[in-house]
Amino acid sequence: MSDARQSGPREWRRLDPVIDQETSYRAVSSRDARFDGVFFTAVRTTGIYCRPSCPATTPKRQNVHFYPSAAAAQGAGYRACRRCRPDTVPGSPDWNLRADLVGRAMRMIGDGVVDREGVTGLAARLGYSERHLTRELVAELGAGPQALARSQRAHTARLLLQTTGLSATDTAFAAGFASVRQFNDTVREVYGLTPTELRRRPGQQGRPGQPAPVPGTIPLRLAHRGPLAAAQLFDFLAVRAVPGVEEVVDTGRTRTYRRTLALPGGPGTAEVDQPRRPQGWLDCRLTLSSLRDLTSAVQRIRALFDLDSDPDAVDRQLGADPLLAPLVAARPGLRSPGHVDPGELAVRAVLGQQVTVAAARTLAGRLAERYGEPLPAPSGGLTRLFPSSAALAEADPADLAMPGARQRALRGLCAALATGSVDLSPGVDREQAAAALLALPGIGPWTVSYIRMRALADPDAYLPGDVGVRHGLRAVGGAAAPDDTAWRPWRSYAVHHLWAALSTPALNTTEPEAI
Repeated sequence: MSDARQSGPREWRRLDPVIDQETSYRAVSSRDARFDGVFFTAVRTTGIYCRPSCPATTPKRQNVHFYPSAAAAQGAGYRACRRCRPDTVPGSPDWNLRADLVGRAMRMIGDGVVDREGVTGLAARLGYSERHLTRELVAELGAGPQALARSQRAHTARLLLQTTGLSATDTAFAAGFASVRQFNDTVREVYGLTPTELRRRPGQQGRPGQPAPVPGTIPLRLAHRGPLAAAQLFDFLAVRAVPGVEEVVDTGRTRTYRRTLALPGGPGTAEVDQPRRPQGWLDCRLTLSSLRDLTSAVQRIRALFDLDSDPDAVDRQLGADPLLAPLVAARPGLRSPGHVDPGELAVRAVLGQQVTVAAARTLAGRLAERYGEPLPAPSGGLTRLFPSSAALAEADPADLAMPGARQRALRGLCAALATGSVDLSPGVDREQAAAALLALPGIGPWTVSYIRMRALADPDAYLPGDVGVRHGLRAVGGAAAPDDTAWRPWRSYAVHHLWAALSTPALNTTEPEAI
């Protein structure tokens, strides 16, 4: 039996340790959005599956089955609810938290590895056989890698059908399908509609008060679990924006973060609006050289804004600590931003060693101007991609305005990234990556922890020697070396709370924390 069509229902290995069946049903009865993406509800009498917060009438308990993934529900013969659109929910927070095979595989599938390299490529990257990988994914998620990727392709196809004027044929191949027939069959199976019917659904022509889509752009809603400390998130990105590569534009009515993207199919740009009020999503617009990069681009922006986080779990854990409780109460839903390009973040971490954020940003901007690949056409203040590791490994020493030891550290890091001896790609084993980084000259524990926190989206990275953390601890009356074990597994969020605790401009601008 293929991994795309599994018999059901059954008790999946992952679901029971997380939440039992009766608790799941209570979550559905109360329409608890905290569980959206953690599990899916399938209704036997209607043949559809929903997110737990679906506003439809709560089905009877005896008619409900629970699945740990949308792909598992689809494999059991259920189609997606047209009302709550379960394919748009935030991803499970498990995948950033977990460092095991399944967690790593899910991060890679989310980045489009199966679409680009197939299941064989995914298994090779993870270092396991295809059979073992499929067995583990089916045991925990009810679907193998091909079925999980197929579910993701269906979601991408729906986005393209409803937000672009692409033909069905172009949409099929842009979404990663191997044939138009496969595309048609999948859309009908997942959504209960033909591609033409899905495109023509009423209410898909834009929301009242929203500007018309700009030709060539793909407008998206990036869902997240609430709450979201949006102001702090955009502030964090704004002070670190590298000229030419990133910018934050404030029109007075809204603030928009914009940046360039280096994607497998060519350069792209993304812009994300800061919400003026809580709404459960961020408005995003993507411009891509190849529409095949849509899945990767969305996943990378989600990682940058930490949109798959579970803020309730984080705030509950950190808020129980008397030291952090006032900070959590002041900024509920504070995120730990990741990054769209792990290699870029690693370089910027070295540039930020022992200098201010402003100085590191200036140096990064100069290197981008000198070595970054120009965009085919500038977009506002965005003119180029951040330089590749290979380009910076050969940079002229005169362009590296830093001490000799840090120059050697930067060159060594870039050479290791360019040759692949250091791998920071999505799904990499974090412990192995950390060990490889520490083996490089000039790369110490602080730099490795910062790279883990942002480039590798590790929710439990701590920076005890960071000056900003020390100042933050002093600002809240904490000890210089607190017992951080109570903050596990959310120490990255504790770091951001301590950084945010700095109330004076002097502390914020002299903090030697990497960009």
